[in-house]
Amino acid sequence: MANQKEMENAVRIILENIGEDPGRQGLEKTPNRVAQMYKELTRGYHESPEKLINKAHFDVDYDEMVVVTSINFYSLCEHHLLPFFGLVHVGYIPKGKVVGLSKIPRIVDMFARRLQVQENMTHQIANVLNDQLKPEGVGVVIEGYHMCMMMRGVEKQKAKMITSSLLGCFKEDHKTRTEFLELIRSERRDI
Repeated sequence: MANQKEMENAVRIILENIGEDPGRQGLEKTPNRVAQMYKELTRGYHESPEKLINKAHFDVDYDEMVVVTSINFYSLCEHHLLPFFGLVHVGYIPKGKVVGLSKIPRIVDMFARRLQVQENMTHQIANVLNDQLKPEGVGVVIEGYHMCMMMRGVEKQKAKMITSSLLGCFKEDHKTRTEFLELIRSERRDI
């Protein structure tokens, strides 16, 4: 677990090195606030898929696509520690089992609440669902806006990154992939 005092001291050092006085009124409590914020924004390191799903698998006689769209997420870019955010769309075809509906956004949050790159997060979500449910296939699409590209560097405010991870029949079967992409297309919109 993170050492609160060490994190606060690191923030004070940053403030001093950018030319600020960490002792001035507006910044006195900033080191504590920032340390608490990072603990909250990285809580995904202390969560596991098994505990999140908590045996919420249910036997079903259903073999059609299950799709959950427009799951909001907020994460931190591991390169600059700046936020990126957007929407996650998840689909799977059950093989006798479904997962409780709330578990899918919880899995998204578990991986989003870590230092990330969008490409890895996309695969991590798909792989956990595949490992936990053993479905016919899984599809995950993430649309993300990255502050590291919006407020610094190239400063492109409308650039959106889209990543996908397709497993099983979502990757192997063109019709399944097309159905999934058509279903989420009706939900995709700018954030």
